[in-house]
Amino acid sequence: MADSVVSLVTPLILTYNEEPNIKRTLESLLWAERVVVLDSGSTDGTKSVARLFPNVSWYVRPFDYHSAQWKHGIHNTDITTDFVLALDADMSVPATFVEEMGKNFTHEYAGGVTPFEFRILGYPLAGSIYPAQLRLFRGDCVEISQQGHTQEFSTKGSVYRFDTPLIHDDRKPLERWVSSQASYSALEAKRIAAGNSFRFRDRLRQLGLMPVIAGALAFIRAGGPWRGAAAVRYAYERAAYECLLSIRLMSSRLEKNKKSSE
Repeated sequence: MADSVVSLVTPLILTYNEEPNIKRTLESLLWAERVVVLDSGSTDGTKSVARLFPNVSWYVRPFDYHSAQWKHGIHNTDITTDFVLALDADMSVPATFVEEMGKNFTHEYAGGVTPFEFRILGYPLAGSIYPAQLRLFRGDCVEISQQGHTQEFSTKGSVYRFDTPLIHDDRKPLERWVSSQASYSALEAKRIAAGNSFRFRDRLRQLGLMPVIAGALAFIRAGGPWRGAAAVRYAYERAAYECLLSIRLMSSRLEKNKKSSE
């Protein structure tokens, strides 16, 4: 691993009750001189696990929005390196990614766009419907906006596109996943109902068609029958989320129609 990687990049992780995931993530970041973990008040063993790693700096901030949390992590945790690697707590960084970063990522770039390898309980999928994202960037020039339930990173200047994916493998209990999707779908429904989105998939959501489309597409991209139960579960997850979102949008429309007819 190139020494320049350690000196140029600080990984930043947001956590909340991530005990099932955080150890794998931090084990993949032993190459980093310093890792910043910004927690939202975990009540499980997340902090205890993180404290086992000497390169971890632990911070706490009550959660409001993803965009605000990321901004706080970038600007208020004493990060002094030129670049920040923004990671969810269920993402890990393979050694091949670090090698590519050390070999090809230089100061001429303002950021790096990374693809993702999705895993279901440790089983790798052939692909996913999760798009590549800007996850490596200069902290002093990144722009962060709130998009529905999550954030969107953007930056001006030249961007490097990684060939090596980050690994996304969420192993939190199913009940936690269901609770998260309920919250995420509420925020997405609010964004779509505001009428500021002209994305084609949001129009399909308004029509109630996305559960079938997302489920089928997720199954195909995950590897279909060749990836077995992992691909089926991934398809069900994406369809379930879209079902929740469609139900919320339909309920909102029915409420509006009811009020207008009174």
